[in-house]
Amino acid sequence: MAYLEMRRMLWIERLNSLIDEVGTDEQHPLYDLLDTLGTVIHAYEEQHHPMPECSGPQMLRFFMDEHGLTQSELPEIGSQGVVSEILSGKRELNVRHIHALAKRFHVSPAVFI
Repeated sequence: MAYLEMRRMLWIERLNSLIDEVGTDEQHPLYDLLDTLGTVIHAYEEQHHPMPECSGPQMLRFFMDEHGLTQSELPEIGSQGVVSEILSGKRELNVRHIHALAKRFHVSPAVFI
C-alpha cells in the first residue's frame, strides 16, 4: 500500500476516534481539530479518489453483488420482473423502492437518487 494511502487510513481512524469523543459538541476543545481533519480528508479524497457518477440502478446492482442477492431476493421492490426492469433501465426506482432499499442496506436514500 502506498505511503499516502496508509496515512489516509490513519487519518480516517483518528477522525473516527474524534467523532466518537466529540460528537456534535461545538464547544468541545477538540472540535476544531475534528473539523479541520474532516476538511483535509475530504479535500484529499476529492482529488485522489473522486466518486464516479452512479445511477440508482447501478447502486442497486452494486449492493446486490456485495450481498450476493438475486433479483428474486428483493421483495421490498417487487417481483423478480420488476427488479429486472429497474436494472435494465426500463423502469425507474420510485420513492417507496428507494426508502425500502435504503433501509435494507443501511444507507442514505440519496445513494439511489
